[in-house]
Amino acid sequence: MRLIVLVSLTMVAFAANSILGRLAIGGGYMEATSFGLLRLFSGAVTLITLCVFSGLSLRRDLRQALWGAAALSIYIVGFSVAYQDLDAGLGALILFGVVQVSMFLWGACSGSPVSAGQIGGAGIALAGLAFVVWPTDGASVAPLRASLLMALGGLGWAAYSLLGRGARAPLAATAVNFAVATLMMVPGVMLFGGDIVFTRAGIFLAVLSGAVTSGLGYALWYHVLPQLSPAVAATVQLSVPVIAILAGAALLGEDIAVALVIGSAAVLGGIAVVVLSAPGRRAAARSKTMAER
Repeated sequence: MRLIVLVSLTMVAFAANSILGRLAIGGGYMEATSFGLLRLFSGAVTLITLCVFSGLSLRRDLRQALWGAAALSIYIVGFSVAYQDLDAGLGALILFGVVQVSMFLWGACSGSPVSAGQIGGAGIALAGLAFVVWPTDGASVAPLRASLLMALGGLGWAAYSLLGRGARAPLAATAVNFAVATLMMVPGVMLFGGDIVFTRAGIFLAVLSGAVTSGLGYALWYHVLPQLSPAVAATVQLSVPVIAILAGAALLGEDIAVALVIGSAAVLGGIAVVVLSAPGRRAAARSKTMAER
C-alpha cells in the first residue's frame, strides 16, 4: 500500500510540472526561458541539499556532466517555450509520447531485440501523435510550432534518460546536471529570452516546479524505482498524461477535445503494447510462475 501511495505521488508530481508550466508561462506570469532557468536553479538547490544531507558525493566526470546538462537544457527549453501555446494535458501527451517512442527506437537501432508487437505498438503511438497534431477533420488541435518544440523537449529528455542509465548515484548525478544546466541556460535566456517578465506568482510557480515537483519528485522516483520491475516502471508512467489532461481541464479550464481523447488512447495504448510485448517478458513471467509453484 505504501509503495502504491509513493508511486501515485510521483506521477502526480510529474504531471504537475505541465500544469505549473502552462499556468505560469501561458498565463503570462513569467517569460518562458526565465521560468525554465528558475526551475533548473530551484531544482539544483533542492537536489544538492538532499545529497548533502544524505552524505552523497557530488563529484562526477566533467564530460558526462556536460552531456547530461546539455540534454537537460534542451528538454527545459523545448518544454518551457512550447507551453506558451500548448494546453497542459496536450503538452504532456506529446512530451511523454516522444520520450517513450524515442527510447524504444534508440534501443532498436542499438541492437536490442525487438518483437513484432513492439514495432506495431510504436507505429500506433506515432500515428496517435500525428493525429493530435494533424487531425483528420482538418482542424489542428495543437499549434505545429509549439508541438515541434515540445517534441524537441521530449528528445532532450529521452537523451537525458539514456545518458543517465547505469548511474551509480542517480540522485547526485541529477543534482550536478541541474546545476550545470542552470549555468548553460543563462546565456540562452540573455540572447533569446525576449521581454523578461517576472511576477510574484510566476516566481512562486517556477520555484514550486523546480524545488518540489521536479527536485523532490525525482528524488521520490529514485526511491521507489528499485522496487519496481522495468515493465511496471514504464507502464505506470502512462498515467502522467492522463493526470495532466484531467487536471488541466479541472484547474485551468482546458477543453478535452474528441481528437485529443482519440490521440491519447492511441499514444498510450501503443506504448503499453511496446512495454507488454518486450521480448523475453512472457518467458520471464512463466519462469516466475514455475518458480512460485
